Amino acid sequence: MGSTDSSTPFQLKDAPIDGHRPIKVRVIGAGYSGIYLGIRIPQRLRNVDLQIYEKEESVGGTWWVNRYPGCACDIPAHSYQYTFNPNPNWSSFYAPQQEIWAYLQGTAEKYGALRFVKLSHKVESCRWDDNRKKWILTVQRTDTKETFEDDADVLIAARGYLSDPAWPKIPGLKSFKGEVMHSARWNENYDFKNKRIGIIGNGSSAIQIVPSLQKIEGTQLSCFVRSKTWIISLFGDSAMMKLGLDPTQLEIAPEQRREFAENPEKFFQFRKTIETDIATLHDISIRGSPMQVGAMGYFSEKMKQRLSTKPEIADFLIPAFGIGCRRATPGPGYLEALVEDNVDFITDPIEAITPTGVNLKSGRSVPLDALVCATGFNTSSAPPFPVYGRGDLSLEARYKPFPTAYLSLAVDSFPNFFMMLGPNSAIGSGSLTVMLENEGDYIVKCIRKLQKEDYATMTVKPERVHDWSEYCHEYFKETVYTDTCHSWYKNEGGFGDRITGLWPGSTLHAVEALRAPRWEDYDWEVIEGNGENRLKWLGNGRSITHMPGEGENEWGGDPAWYIEPRFVDFPLPGRPEEDETLKMRPFSH
Repeated sequence: MGSTDSSTPFQLKDAPIDGHRPIKVRVIGAGYSGIYLGIRIPQRLRNVDLQIYEKEESVGGTWWVNRYPGCACDIPAHSYQYTFNPNPNWSSFYAPQQEIWAYLQGTAEKYGALRFVKLSHKVESCRWDDNRKKWILTVQRTDTKETFEDDADVLIAARGYLSDPAWPKIPGLKSFKGEVMHSARWNENYDFKNKRIGIIGNGSSAIQIVPSLQKIEGTQLSCFVRSKTWIISLFGDSAMMKLGLDPTQLEIAPEQRREFAENPEKFFQFRKTIETDIATLHDISIRGSPMQVGAMGYFSEKMKQRLSTKPEIADFLIPAFGIGCRRATPGPGYLEALVEDNVDFITDPIEAITPTGVNLKSGRSVPLDALVCATGFNTSSAPPFPVYGRGDLSLEARYKPFPTAYLSLAVDSFPNFFMMLGPNSAIGSGSLTVMLENEGDYIVKCIRKLQKEDYATMTVKPERVHDWSEYCHEYFKETVYTDTCHSWYKNEGGFGDRITGLWPGSTLHAVEALRAPRWEDYDWEVIEGNGENRLKWLGNGRSITHMPGEGENEWGGDPAWYIEPRFVDFPLPGRPEEDETLKMRPFSH
């Protein structure tokens, strides 16, 4: 190798190898993802100026915003929690919204994440400054309307995909004189008693809202339904039966919760059974698989039985597409509510909304006092605020013709920008919280590399984004997700031919893919002034661990940390490859 010419003689960096440079990180959103980052970044990194901007007046993300009656998780709650903070006190197998919000608030308090959260701070724009190698953020305080500018070395969008409500595009919506609300913008002060209520949609939110409103005294519900959907309890029934529980009894008795709290081993085995059950359902996503075919037959009959008094509803509602093409939900009480006398199941398309109700294309008019739009979220679009990368390229433009991000995390032309639960990051089966934890861990590793090795930027290569997109498209061809159905998993508002909502594989597949970043998939820029020597980060030959400490600490760390039992990997005598711990997860880098 030839020598490297440089006008400035090389000089050592006068700092220890582990004295990571100061770095500013800004996170947008304080739901499950933002709270996780608010815990792991201070735990695993040093010299980080961290702030988490949250536009609402509380943490919790979608579990603060969505407060409609019946709002609950539609997967087992004991899988919908952080691995490090299991909750033995869920009152139901599908925990209600208020409990999930309280769990998130409590977790943020317990682990100190609230120190970094700025509530009522709405990010209005983000723009990359390539000269300064920084993100420039415009932020508004929603309580005072004050606007200010901030900057960051690393920007993380942790806003999730269920945060930007999608209103129905129906003529006359704004002309309606009664009460109008979106499921994510619920008016908790409105009295539904003795009201004629229209509910547009039959996705996850509507399926939870209908049973609650149906029970209110004097209500008459008109459910405007255009899509078929599977109402199934796929994620949990078998686990409950293995645990000796009745799948029809979703409430968890106080004595059972008390036993979980007092007997950690029993609680762990309960969780383990649930996690194993949902983690091994991946084959149901494969079109024509025995698991998929068997489930379609079984749940079709179950739905017919529950709708037996109004078989015409079953004829319309039960799909021909595979289970999972559209998000399936257990929907406790939904089918039972549809057959009640005060519920009208309407499949005629809506032509227009009038000041007093709804006109159908069939010519029928439906008078209403209130209109509930359970029409979901904008999941296949960029954030509802402008994000500009290199060359003033907007993320909205980059997301055309469809959203894509390398490993769901990073986009080319957007340096030091990461996403939690970005495109292709939801899962069809398995634990979503495990998915987001591993995404967060990946991002922490990236920040550490930028800090430790004195890189100014890391930007995923466009070739790798293309490779990822191609991989996703090919993978989904054999799955039920590409069956003919309207689903937020797809681009173009749910009607496209690209799956942009789901990870291309199982949750465990994602965990393995995210375990160790492939640094070669990124382009790197060193900090200005570091010269040509890419190993300047090695510093002055010292480590903090053997340098003088501060205050009463003799050393900056433990100079003999490497013999501490907690850090030593003890191999098994004779046949170290038989280590049961290593057999529990894949051998991998």
